[in-house]
Amino acid sequence: MFGPPASAALQDLVGDPVLTLRADLSVLRANPAAREWLGGNAADGWRLLRRAAGARLETWLREAALAIEADRPAPPAPPLKLPDGQRATLRLLRDRPNWLLHARLSAADAAEPPLAEWLALSPQPAALADAGSGALLQRNAAFDALCPGSPRYLHELPDLLQALLGWHCGAPLPALAAQQQQDPPLVTETEFVDAQGGQRWLQARLRLWRHAGRALLLMQLEDHSIQHERDLAHHQLDALMDTAAVGLATFQPEAGWVKTHRKGSPFKTGGKQPVASLQGISRDIVEPASLPEYERLQRALKKGDGVEVRYAVRHPELGRRWLLTRVAPGLLAGGRRSTSVVTLDVTAQAQAENALLLRAESERAVLDSVLVGIVTVGPDGIEWMNRSARRMFSCELDDVLSQPMGVLAPEDDGHVFHGEPGSEVFECRLRGRDGRVFWVIGNAVQTPRENGQLQTTYALLDIDRRRQAEAQSRLAQASLARIIEGAPLAITLHEASSLRIVQLNHVAATLAAQPESALLGGTPVELFGPEQGARVVADMREALVSQTVVQREYQVQAGPATRIWDARLLHLAAGHDTPELLLFVASDVTEQRAAEQARLQAAISQRELLVREVHHRIKNNLQGVAGLLQQIAARRPEVAPVLKEAVGQVQAIAQVYGLQVGATGPLVLKRVFDAIVGSVQRMQGRVITTAAEGGALLEDWRLAEAEAIPIALSLNELLGNALKHSNDAQVRCQLICDPRGVVVEIANPGRLPPGFQLQNVRSGVSGLGLVRALLPRRSASLSLAQQGDDVLCRLELIPPSVVHNPAIKPGS
Repeated sequence: MFGPPASAALQDLVGDPVLTLRADLSVLRANPAAREWLGGNAADGWRLLRRAAGARLETWLREAALAIEADRPAPPAPPLKLPDGQRATLRLLRDRPNWLLHARLSAADAAEPPLAEWLALSPQPAALADAGSGALLQRNAAFDALCPGSPRYLHELPDLLQALLGWHCGAPLPALAAQQQQDPPLVTETEFVDAQGGQRWLQARLRLWRHAGRALLLMQLEDHSIQHERDLAHHQLDALMDTAAVGLATFQPEAGWVKTHRKGSPFKTGGKQPVASLQGISRDIVEPASLPEYERLQRALKKGDGVEVRYAVRHPELGRRWLLTRVAPGLLAGGRRSTSVVTLDVTAQAQAENALLLRAESERAVLDSVLVGIVTVGPDGIEWMNRSARRMFSCELDDVLSQPMGVLAPEDDGHVFHGEPGSEVFECRLRGRDGRVFWVIGNAVQTPRENGQLQTTYALLDIDRRRQAEAQSRLAQASLARIIEGAPLAITLHEASSLRIVQLNHVAATLAAQPESALLGGTPVELFGPEQGARVVADMREALVSQTVVQREYQVQAGPATRIWDARLLHLAAGHDTPELLLFVASDVTEQRAAEQARLQAAISQRELLVREVHHRIKNNLQGVAGLLQQIAARRPEVAPVLKEAVGQVQAIAQVYGLQVGATGPLVLKRVFDAIVGSVQRMQGRVITTAAEGGALLEDWRLAEAEAIPIALSLNELLGNALKHSNDAQVRCQLICDPRGVVVEIANPGRLPPGFQLQNVRSGVSGLGLVRALLPRRSASLSLAQQGDDVLCRLELIPPSVVHNPAIKPGS
């Protein structure tokens, strides 16, 4: 070893390579051993060696120089493996103002095991190939299992494996060709389908080894499929636990609770362990009604059984909450038992279920009050009947519960209740439990449930009285027919060729107000007059061609009145001794047509009365529901804001049904607008300044029946939102109607949050979320914009959400 300062002559006598380096570590002088080691130009050889060794050598040179300058021991130099198999150990010394670098060379290890042994020992696929021809020189059994068929060259492998092994178009990849001896191996990855069809994620470590003018490609493959699946499972589990109020704990008998949820649960007791891990849920906070379920959970935990339990707790800060705990036992590697416990906060779901039950009860209360019989049928049979249906069938629900609908029908295989329900209106005969047989008209609607099964709802209207009236009408018509048979009708016989009258009766002469003798031999024009006669001639020609009975009605002027005559025209074919004739039979049906029109108008009036009654009852029931909610809000101040919002929504729906009472056709938009504004003012106790533009168009634009309630609810939410954010300032609302559509503008003092985007508001059950969910997407648009110190909400409605139906002016 040398001690500074070292003379040049002494360095030349040393058998190991010694370099004199400048302050920037470039070569100043090299002894003969160093020139033999690095080549004739030692400076270039040292530069090439530093480049080949890479960051390891540069880092050591910098850290060693700093340590020597600070009088500290220099770190050990990294071992350098030279291309000829030798190894070099370096030592840096200070010879001010320069540096001395001493290199000790050692021969390559001579006892390294052969490559075939390493390949046989490797559990991962590995192979050695000729980089020039691509021939596979050596490979292990794992590589053969990955590539069945014993390929001899790389180009015989699948394309994905060739790319994974750095082989492309018969040559190594450029990144491999440029690889230096000291560079790290090239790493590639790909997703590969093996011969058994399994999806595997493979990683390859590649190195191009050059020796004696020959280039060999070393390939080491690793199967990372399990790691990828594990990482994906961890990522999904972390994402699930980080985005949901989920508590997770894992229990092993030999290690206890080994894993708990990293994220705090919304339930904490005294700021300690989250109760979602189950260790913090004590018996004293469990609701008494849920104690049996809680005990069942504790027993399952002690025994290691799988169970799913839902129970309620009374938290001192958060109040009553519902929890769902699932215990899932399992076995880990090596047969070790493990129990995973997951606890979810399902309070919102429980509240939604309760609200749904209340809503269902309200709807059934409304349906109980209607006059139409309603029967709900599930997969297991009849599930519910309203009061009208129970009265119609003279039975209670328990009498027919879970029985098929056919129990209410006569024993007729072709009856609509014995088959699959259709979508059309049907009319059928039914039998009550008391034996009474009656007729109904109704329809069936099938709706899917959450579990995918279908529920059928039958709406039935008792028309037995109508059927009796129709039967009586048919009897009267039959009696009338017999009377007509016995009484003279207007009957005439005409020649087929000339249509001249051959024979007629007294009624026909009376019809023409002429004597029979004057009409014989005449034409239909003489019998009915010029205008009506021409039409009768055309109908007679049609009857002669069609060879079937032709029915026509004619309006005949009889003095100041107009009579309606029902005529039948029949071609009488000629026989051996009879000429070809045309029979004309007519009867006065003026009174009959008037009676049919009156029955039609009566039926229409009855339907309109029924619809108005239903709307009136729905409005009263909705107002009753709103009153109940207001009473609950008064008793429960903690839920008053939520109930107040629900009351406003129910009142908005009730206003729409109230407007439909006594109205026919679509509702006038202006009336709906005024009703909702008035309802919001009464609910909020605030005054809203309103204005309307459009003149006569205000009465022309109307709401489509299907969109009346959604748009009314949207107006209610927008007005309530404006009052809520106006800080008791004045809110202005304007209705603008033009021939293209309708615009509602609501302005209130306030400011939108920075970066507010309406499309980022999620759909919900209140506020802007409810409005976005209710408004039709194609025919309604909503916008919020800042105008000075005001926030302007603009709701635009175009057909078909609104209908342009010009009002009928008096006297027009």
